Amino acid sequence: QVQLVESGGGLVQAGGSLRLSCAASGRTFRRYVMGWFRQAPGKEREFVAAISWSGGTTYYADSVKGRFTISRDNAKNTVYLQMSSLKPEDTAVYFCAAGRRVGVSDDQGDYDYWGQGTQVTVSS
Repeated sequence: QVQLVESGGGLVQAGGSLRLSCAASGRTFRRYVMGWFRQAPGKEREFVAAISWSGGTTYYADSVKGRFTISRDNAKNTVYLQMSSLKPEDTAVYFCAAGRRVGVSDDQGDYDYWGQGTQVTVSS
């Protein structure tokens, strides 16, 4: 069992930056692929980024490529999402997720545990 708690959300102006954190419980954090997803009002939840258990492989949605960076610190049981050049369309609730799998994935069905989410609002 893994429990995930996101933090770092807030209100930021367009062009600004935020860093989200996701703290995981449990001693097996390093065995999980980690992902970030987001859900904007009235829209389906969508993939943002994923990282392999070692941190050696990352994968991004086209909409955030070049602006967002996912990373993890297995010693701290934490995964991060550094967001830069934020746009109003990045406004959403951001969720982290953990999956017991080998490779990174953008499929929500491949993730077994989810956090409660943190709100990110980008003003124009």
